[in-house]
Amino acid sequence: MQTEKATFGAGCFWGVEETFRNLKGVSSTAVGYAGGTKENPTYQDVCTDKTGHVEVVEVEFDPAQIGYDKLLDVFWSNHNPTTLNRQGPDVGIQYRSVIFYHSPEQEAAAKALKEKLADSGRFNRPVVTQIEPAPMFWRAEEYHQRYLQKRGQSHCAI
Repeated sequence: MQTEKATFGAGCFWGVEETFRNLKGVSSTAVGYAGGTKENPTYQDVCTDKTGHVEVVEVEFDPAQIGYDKLLDVFWSNHNPTTLNRQGPDVGIQYRSVIFYHSPEQEAAAKALKEKLADSGRFNRPVVTQIEPAPMFWRAEEYHQRYLQKRGQSHCAI
């Protein structure tokens, strides 16, 4: 099985991970931090809103079972891409909407779907999701991995 990676920031990584983890064709997920300036940041570092990192989910998937476009559809459908540095009650740079692409094909697909979404009239405000090359991924502390599953929850309560 040839797998690929996809990396998404869509608010608190606990619920985002659970959403992607349960998709057929996703072989693994990990939560972590990406896009900032500090090497090997901790949760406490990222929560200062000074490192520039985003809470992200790294998704490993089998493109023969689930396409990248489907992952993008799930991403767009499960958060508000029009709120800058915020998702629900969570506010800060670490909660920004971002797609970190791993290939030119992922970049093109993400940009095309972002434009389609922006032109759809679905939102009253501009889509602010950033699309950037995948930087170093720093795996979050173990207690964050599969956080909701460990607690018997399917989603975060807002």
